Amino acid sequence: MSAAPTRPLTLGFDADDTLWHNENIFEKVHVRYRDLLARYHDAATVDRTLFATEMRNLELYGYGVKGFTLSSIETAIQLTAGQISAEEINQIITLGQEMLAHPVDLLDGVVETLSSLSGTHRLLVITKGDLRDQERKLARSGLADHFQHVEILSEKDERSYDAIFRRHAIDPRRFLMVGNSLKSDILPVLALGGSGVHVPYHLTWAAERVEHPPRAAGRFFEIQSVRDLPAVLTTWSAGL
Repeated sequence: MSAAPTRPLTLGFDADDTLWHNENIFEKVHVRYRDLLARYHDAATVDRTLFATEMRNLELYGYGVKGFTLSSIETAIQLTAGQISAEEINQIITLGQEMLAHPVDLLDGVVETLSSLSGTHRLLVITKGDLRDQERKLARSGLADHFQHVEILSEKDERSYDAIFRRHAIDPRRFLMVGNSLKSDILPVLALGGSGVHVPYHLTWAAERVEHPPRAAGRFFEIQSVRDLPAVLTTWSAGL
């Protein structure tokens, strides 16, 4: 009697700042936003107040450009004691619209790496943010055909990853998550018995920062480029 076939390894990929650039777009808008409010407050006060507003509104708006734009308007009204003009508010709205229309700029090595892995592994996109915006970016990226499933979540935590594992019959021990955020991409997966590859991006939103890297020998890896992922897969799979 022949042995049952082994299920293929499953790889999850974050999208923003893992497959394509994203945080650099936000950073450029932050500069323009600070300039808009410069006659009212210094840059540090603007940044601190905007971040606090974003965190307060996450439960209402979720992640993404639309929530950021609404929080930016709210912050501007607060910091100017209601003196901000309709024209200035319109400038903030325009910044948000420009972000949504921004071209998708893939990170180096993404196309080649996905092409080499999609034939031998089950690949998923697991990202969070605004549904319409993330769907639009994936379509524009030209990467959609590499993935068997796409998961766009309101939050990336243990509960949401566990639901994905159940939905797609994924054994966490044979799952590897690839992403730039330790908090959202790596730590919840490790807690569920999976593995993770951290690919740091040069900018990290304050809400995603983690003070110390996790300790999970044989299940946690860090690389500087997605081009290094195949070598990590060889090491990781050898230990399964």
